[in-house]
Amino acid sequence: MTTWKGTIGQGFSPSGFRHYVDMLTFGAWRPQCVVLHNTGRPRLAEWHTVSGAQRMTNLTDYYKNRQHWSAGPHLFVADDLIWVFTPLSTPGVHSPSWNSLSWGVEMVGDYATEPFGNAVRGNTIDALTTLHAAIGLDPQTLKFHKEDPLTTHDCPGKYVVKADLIAAVSAQLSARHAGEHQPGHGWLAE
Repeated sequence: MTTWKGTIGQGFSPSGFRHYVDMLTFGAWRPQCVVLHNTGRPRLAEWHTVSGAQRMTNLTDYYKNRQHWSAGPHLFVADDLIWVFTPLSTPGVHSPSWNSLSWGVEMVGDYATEPFGNAVRGNTIDALTTLHAAIGLDPQTLKFHKEDPLTTHDCPGKYVVKADLIAAVSAQLSARHAGEHQPGHGWLAE
């Protein structure tokens, strides 16, 4: 029998998620990249038909008891909150080729058929920025699930553009961590 790695099951605002990640300690396992997914089901309009806490309970049951996996993805990013599912300090289960070396981030929605709206997009960029900053990952390492050679479907969908996300995460990393020796900051401005 597969040992379940646990579920965090907490939803955070972007600033709350940054604080949560800042409090974590990363041990021997360090992901080499983030793999981005979309849920497909539930679609964004369906996500809020149950409470977030109930959604996390339902997802735990699905991955643990029906799929018989050891974990699920690390995050579910919705339009209102960033939900931590599998602990960020352990490998999850989300992409066959990359489970052991990546964080799995599920964006709530079906972006093969519905527009990639600003609320989910903004929370995704914030979550990705926080993850990349936490352990010094280069945003260029971001992978889409459909790039996994063992994946056969278009995930995270045609409405999600990888280059746009990488550019947005890179810009947000620069803005958050500008450094004290930039022109106009610190000793250079004196």
